[in-house]
Amino acid sequence: PSYQEVCSGTTGHTEAIQVVFDSSVVSYEDLVRLGMERLGDSRTLVNQVGNDKGTQYRHGVYYHNDEQKAIANAVIASYDGGDCVTECMEATKYYKAEDYHQQYLLKGGQSARKDNKDIIRCYG
Repeated sequence: PSYQEVCSGTTGHTEAIQVVFDSSVVSYEDLVRLGMERLGDSRTLVNQVGNDKGTQYRHGVYYHNDEQKAIANAVIASYDGGDCVTECMEATKYYKAEDYHQQYLLKGGQSARKDNKDIIRCYG
């Protein structure tokens, strides 16, 4: 589906990133934990991350095997307290965003640097 179709909220797709990593450098558990930390208070919001709202903005961990599933569920459960709504589902087909949506922050005049503290602004 196109980005516009995903934004319509009718495709059932989620805006996501695909992370390729070297497990000799960083563990899957550490990456899942980092993702959960970065979600912050959004962990308790349904179909929303920060100011972005809609079904495409639901948050989740999408695993590739049973070991990843167990790890992801354990990490998510550690943040639960009854309020965490982060989903954990098997990864299916991944669709890369169109070129115009790549490097979204940079193209919008924002920094994507690791240490940047600026609030992310949507543009369109």
